[in-house]
Amino acid sequence: MDALTDRADLIELLGRYADIADLKDFTELPGRVFTDPLTLDFESVAGIPLMTVPLADYLDNLRTAFAPFVATHHAITGHVVEIDGDNATIHAHVRAEHWLPAELTGGGPNRWLVVGFYDNEAVRTPDGWRLSRVRLTSAYQENAQLVSAARAG
Repeated sequence: MDALTDRADLIELLGRYADIADLKDFTELPGRVFTDPLTLDFESVAGIPLMTVPLADYLDNLRTAFAPFVATHHAITGHVVEIDGDNATIHAHVRAEHWLPAELTGGGPNRWLVVGFYDNEAVRTPDGWRLSRVRLTSAYQENAQLVSAARAG
């Protein structure tokens, strides 16, 4: 593969990653996005510590975590891709918005906003590039208390 094709494939991979939550596609897309197992680091966003988990376990958690939200939108931009053979790193900016139904917010704000950066690692597999490590670093959040409301919902 050439570097431009690899770069395009890696950027598209992050688009598919965003679609998993935004389209609530926890069946088809994850196998096209992740390795099994995969390493996750969401500590700066939701207090979830660094972990390496089987893909099926992560999908169970993801399905549960996103179930209360009526909509989400993850805009991932500004990709900086570095490729070294069959390994790649992708640094990108993210603006992620998550909306809860009014009945879970008690009439208060219903949108949890996360702005930050992804620093992900990908590996080339026989089926194409897959994310092996996802790290989200929050630079700013609004209404982070809604995470608790979503978990309780």
